[in-house]
Amino acid sequence: MKYWTIVFAALNKKRWRTFLTLMSITVAFLLFGLLRSVAVAFTDDINFSGDDRLVVSSKYSIIDTIPIGYMQRIQSIEEVEIVAHTDWFGGTYKDRRNFFPKWPVPAKEFLDIYTEYKIPEDQRNAFIGNRAGLIAGKRLAEKFNWKIGDKIPIIGDIYYKKDGTNLWEFDLVGIFSEPENRAEEDQVFINYAYFGEAKSREVGKVGNFVVKLRDKNDGEKVANQIDAMFANSVDETKTRTEEADNKMFASQVGDIGLIMNSILAAVFFTILLVTGNTMSQAIRERTSEIAVLKAIGYRDMTVMVLVLFEAIVMCVLGAILGLILTAVLIPSIQVGLYAFFGDFGFKSSIIFTGLGLAFCTALLSGFPPAVAAMRLNVVDALRKD
Repeated sequence: MKYWTIVFAALNKKRWRTFLTLMSITVAFLLFGLLRSVAVAFTDDINFSGDDRLVVSSKYSIIDTIPIGYMQRIQSIEEVEIVAHTDWFGGTYKDRRNFFPKWPVPAKEFLDIYTEYKIPEDQRNAFIGNRAGLIAGKRLAEKFNWKIGDKIPIIGDIYYKKDGTNLWEFDLVGIFSEPENRAEEDQVFINYAYFGEAKSREVGKVGNFVVKLRDKNDGEKVANQIDAMFANSVDETKTRTEEADNKMFASQVGDIGLIMNSILAAVFFTILLVTGNTMSQAIRERTSEIAVLKAIGYRDMTVMVLVLFEAIVMCVLGAILGLILTAVLIPSIQVGLYAFFGDFGFKSSIIFTGLGLAFCTALLSGFPPAVAAMRLNVVDALRKD
């Protein structure tokens, strides 16, 4: 207890400096918790268990298309319940700043798979029956003040019509909601019937297939079966869980895991310098106090441990505060990132890694001033004071 009193008094001597240093460390570990959660989501192995939807896409690139005829062959697999397909439409609504995803899909099969999209029965039937139909997420419809019956013009940039024009018009026949994840409401789905008939390129091909399984435990088996079915063909496939496919799509901007870890390395190098400088300055200011401790009988090794313990208390306390803030913020952040990362969370491994990193940071930043305190000559220090 007497040693803790000495450490607490040292930290309490310059309260404002201690507070700012503690907040710097807290922010560093908040960033660590958030960025590592994202990085882990990207580097985790694909887990097929518990996921009843698979995505079948081109083996080599997300921009390559695959024959729509594959749909019937996939549907013939016993463990497959429903198959739908999707395309990335691209295009612009009035202004390029009005970006939102647009997906041509087979209306009935798609809604049968994505039962989480809540839509009134009459609007569902209208989407299935209207070849030029479009349904929009509730949040997106509110943003643009769309109403059922509106004509939605889209200027195509990937797909042109067979007549050479690129102005597509769709009928807004339904508005769906997704109460569990409102970020899903920021997109539209287009009835493939009109799109597939009118497009001038990639005729008879689609971007990927979405496969709903009868039993979610058959995911890995069916994925291997699908890829084996089209192996050595002109259009080979790669089958993943839907969550893994979303991560792969997001990773096209770069190696997300490497980017996150590089940012963390820069942050902690800076914090290492800040903490080390703070500890060194504190030791210089307390030269006479340390000399008195030695004069009254404290050993050199004890003084060194006390200084190191100051750094450990500062770093570990900052790490705990930062990781607590991460745990509080992760659920709200996850809502916006669910579409790309799936159900990622704040894993216990990140907590243990963070605490270990805090301890290592404390040792690295506190060791030089601790050694300086240990080597301090009592007579010289008191004479100087």
